[in-house]
Parts: sequence; structure tokens; C-alpha cells
Amino acid sequence: MARRRSFRACGRLGSRRSCSWCAAITEEYGIIAREQLTCGCHIHVSIESQEEGVAVLDRIRNWLPVLIALSANSPFWHGEDTGYASYRSQVWNRWPTSGPLDILGTLEAYHQLVHDMVSTGVALDEGMVYFDARLSRHYPTVEIRLADVCLRPENTVLLAGIARGLVETAGREWRAGVEPVAVPTGLLRLACWKAGRWGLRGELLDPATSRPVPALAVVNALLEHILGALEDSGDLQRVEELTDELLRTGTGAVRQLEVLHRTGDLEDVVDDAANCTAQVPAAEN
Repeated sequence: MARRRSFRACGRLGSRRSCSWCAAITEEYGIIAREQLTCGCHIHVSIESQEEGVAVLDRIRNWLPVLIALSANSPFWHGEDTGYASYRSQVWNRWPTSGPLDILGTLEAYHQLVHDMVSTGVALDEGMVYFDARLSRHYPTVEIRLADVCLRPENTVLLAGIARGLVETAGREWRAGVEPVAVPTGLLRLACWKAGRWGLRGELLDPATSRPVPALAVVNALLEHILGALEDSGDLQRVEELTDELLRTGTGAVRQLEVLHRTGDLEDVVDDAANCTAQVPAAEN
């Protein structure tokens, strides 16, 4: 069994567009485009074929909301505490083409859906089909697109390891004839909302039953689900250590709110975020 050859994590929201393209987006989407002041973490994991890619999309969809909870790092909007751990996910989901996919079954069904969405004129081109996970147009990868940019670099490493484990596990299930878990897309939207609302501090929806359970139980179920793939890739120890550290210290959203509650100043929140992502050399005597 071939291992996943590579993965790539990227904090870029989308590809660079010309000024005329930006103007066209603003003209079409209005305030949604003007307020799109968010950054997401996109993770690419290699696949052997696009057919495998669609099979992977069908089999990871019910686990993707957990990545929102693990990465939650956007509690503020326009200087206010939103009450959400990941408000970025709420802002992003205003785009009409965003969100979870139905189970499609075949590559032909995937391409037909993309074609039909562009044909409506609502999506201006294929690049604006903003599924939570999709086939990359430029690389032989599945692109997982719904996580926040994390406060700490090591949390991004954790997301990448989990994403690779999910894709490898899904590919193995497809080759073994294991059918996808048929969670309705409407319930996946609720799972994403709940993950964005509470992060890891409350309950998440169980990926199999869609019933609320403690967040820790869902995270443990996710790691159990991808255990074999993590062992085979050599990622298991690192993923377990990083997960334990994240559960102990909390997500970026938790830290941002703690700083605000301690200091009462959003500038201090920004300074602390910078300190989390950059090592400042000690001053010489």
C-alpha cells in the first residue's frame, strides 16, 4: 500500500486575482466580498487519482467539522467578542458555494456538480466552488479548506498530520469496499456550526450519529479512526503529543479570550498572538 507522498498546509485564502477579477467579485457578491477579511488554512494531501480523490471526499466529510474545533482561532469580529470560537467559519460560509459536499460516488458526478454550479452563474468559475474539501485544480491532491489559521505553528502541524491520516484512511476504506457514512449534508452543516461556536470547550456532534457528545470524545474517536494510517506514516507519536498539548493549553480562541479578559485591551491580544508565532531573540548584554 503506497503511503501518502506529501501534504502541504497553506494559510492563503485563494489564488491571486487581477484587479478586474476583484472588481467582478465585488460587483457580484457585494458586502460578502467587501467583508471577506479572513484567512483559512488549506491542507493538500496527495492522491493516486481523481477517482480516489472523490472516494476520499465521500469518506472524510463527516470528520471535517472536528478540524474547525481543533483550529478555532477567530473569536473577534470588528473588535467585538462574537461568542464564537471560530467566527471566521461563519463569515466564510456566507459564500453561496461554501460548505460540505453530498456523497457523490463517482468522479463524473463530482465534475458534473462543479459544471452545473458554474453554469448557474452564481459561481464565476471553478475556483469559486468553495467546498469544505475539494479536488485541487492545480495539484494531484485533495484540498481540505475549512480550518482556521492556527495561533501556534505546532497546531498547524497537528492539522496536517490529521488530514494526511484522514485521507489515507479514506483511501484504504475505498479500496476495501467500505461505504461512506451517510450523514445528511444538512446535519454536517449543523456539526460545522457547533464546532465553530464552541471549539473544544463544549460538545460536538458525533460523526456517526450526529448527536451531541463531549468534544474530547469526538477528538478521541477521530484519532482512533485514523490510528492505522498514523502508525504507518510514522506520525502517531507526534500527533498524539500535539493533541495532548492542544487539549491541555486550549485553542487559539481560548488564549485570545484569556488575554482580553486579563488585560481588557485588544492590542495586547495582537501582541500576544505575534509572540506565539515568532521567536524574538533575547537582547544582548
